[in-house]
Amino acid sequence: MTARTVLTIAALTLQEAARRRVLRSLAVLTVVLLGLSAWGFSRIDSEFGGMTSGEAKLTAALVLNLVMFGLSLIAALGTAFLAGPTMAGETESGIALAVLARPVRRWAVVLGKWLGLVAFGSGFVVVAGLAQLLIVQTTTGYWPPDPVTGLALLAGQAAVLLTLGLLLSTAVSPMASGIVAVGLFGSTWIAGVVGGVGRALNNESVERVGTVSRMLLPTDGLWRGAMNSFQDPTLLTQFSEAFKGHPFLSPTGLTGTYIGWAGLWVFLVLALAALSFQRRDM
Repeated sequence: MTARTVLTIAALTLQEAARRRVLRSLAVLTVVLLGLSAWGFSRIDSEFGGMTSGEAKLTAALVLNLVMFGLSLIAALGTAFLAGPTMAGETESGIALAVLARPVRRWAVVLGKWLGLVAFGSGFVVVAGLAQLLIVQTTTGYWPPDPVTGLALLAGQAAVLLTLGLLLSTAVSPMASGIVAVGLFGSTWIAGVVGGVGRALNNESVERVGTVSRMLLPTDGLWRGAMNSFQDPTLLTQFSEAFKGHPFLSPTGLTGTYIGWAGLWVFLVLALAALSFQRRDM
């Protein structure tokens, strides 16, 4: 009965997310970004036709990672501002009280809503990301070495952020939870850039900034793993010194240990969200 309840709440959450106005905004932003990237990639060959094959791959990989970051930012905005109204909004409006008046456990509500949001966020990332990869292949002939892993890591990034947004929504207002989640997402990315600069300068103290931030919030770590999957592996051997510490190139992929930590982080934060919602007065 509990499993059926969780799946029912997940399906209802998915339907609700599809009806929200934020989905239309996400769709418009995504279409605009894909259109601009298609135009930009089509101009690479005509404007820089004298490039060698290695330089062409480097340019395509850099621009691809830049556009993918734009998609991940759109996904971050969408998931953060969807997670907030899902819990805090329903609690403030009294909808949650009507649901919980029935024999429905609060943790089942949290889990069901989380599953629905994960399905929505992951679906958006995969569809938009695949469309972008097809645009790159059509316009430049470049195809990343491991697109499946890259898209999976971007979907994982969205799952991490919406889990954080869900936790915040059990304690603060919908708008505040979205703003804080997006702010932490941006701060972690900046800390990762700072860490990359520290690595390039062989400064361990500065490099540690990025390492610590990726442990506290795994969004940047998953993003850097996705970048590594989208770029040709020969690029870093050919241009390692010239682009050392570049914010849109990743020197190494993710280890199984870090992916395991990201999964454990999601589990712990989701459990904390369920506990917070359990103790909240309705």
